[in-house]
Amino acid sequence: MVGFFAEARAAHPPKKILLFYKTAAYKHLSIPSGIAAITKLGVENKFQVDTSSNASVFNQESLKKYNAVVFLSTSGDMLDSIQQLNFENYIHSGGGFMGIHGASAGEYAWPWYGKLLGAVFNGHPAQQQAVFRVVDSKHPSTRHIPLFWTIKEELYNFKNINPAIHVLLTVDESSYKGGTNGAYHPMAWHHKFEGGRAFYTALGHADDKYIDPIFLKHILYGIRYAMGR
Repeated sequence: MVGFFAEARAAHPPKKILLFYKTAAYKHLSIPSGIAAITKLGVENKFQVDTSSNASVFNQESLKKYNAVVFLSTSGDMLDSIQQLNFENYIHSGGGFMGIHGASAGEYAWPWYGKLLGAVFNGHPAQQQAVFRVVDSKHPSTRHIPLFWTIKEELYNFKNINPAIHVLLTVDESSYKGGTNGAYHPMAWHHKFEGGRAFYTALGHADDKYIDPIFLKHILYGIRYAMGR
């Protein structure tokens, strides 16, 4: 019987994600805190986390090892044309993607990436407190969040918002200065995309988010969605 269970475990290896954090433009100082927090989430929730800032990992052999790829505050032009194609093929093959905060601020010349992510970064005002509103209180990534949640964040504005995204969180622009999206200002969402899955949260600018249990649970279930759970 021992051999049977060993074989069963081998047939169902643990989920594995690639945590990618290359910055070709602005570099968020919270990236090391994010790496540490997500690695810890992996240990606690039985999924493996490989970390890299080297875009060479975006090759067919490497990508097929991962249930999801997480972009942690990446920026600028991160991937060359071959790496971009490999990532597109990964999503088309049923792969998962999650973007955290700065992940929306890059690859502007690669329209497919903006569609995968669900929107494109369009600037932000100074960090300040704002009121976030839970739109979907049944989704695991938001059902633990207060319906009206006041926190300090770097509040991203967006353009080219994909109408097919399933919005989880919005921000109330009347609660702060500098919003440009109006009454409909998504800040976290997910959607199925070209055979794969994508989850994005605009939260996660500063170190304090990566020790906040509310935010950590939010990104944990974002990762689980991207992995296909």
